[in-house]
Amino acid sequence: MLNTFGDAAGKVWQYLDQNGTASVTKITNETEISKNDMQRAIGWLLKEDKLSIEVKGRIETLSLK
Repeated sequence: MLNTFGDAAGKVWQYLDQNGTASVTKITNETEISKNDMQRAIGWLLKEDKLSIEVKGRIETLSLK
């Protein structure tokens, strides 16, 4: 299961590296990562200090540090 989370984190990192800042919803839809795995991937990248989150209203935007 840990590999699944790491794979999801890798997909999120690659997406942001190629496309820049994006909403969680957009990344989830375009990478086809499940919502649960997306949240775990975000946690993984935050723990490794590789991700920034900005929240405006109900929209969470992710970017690489």
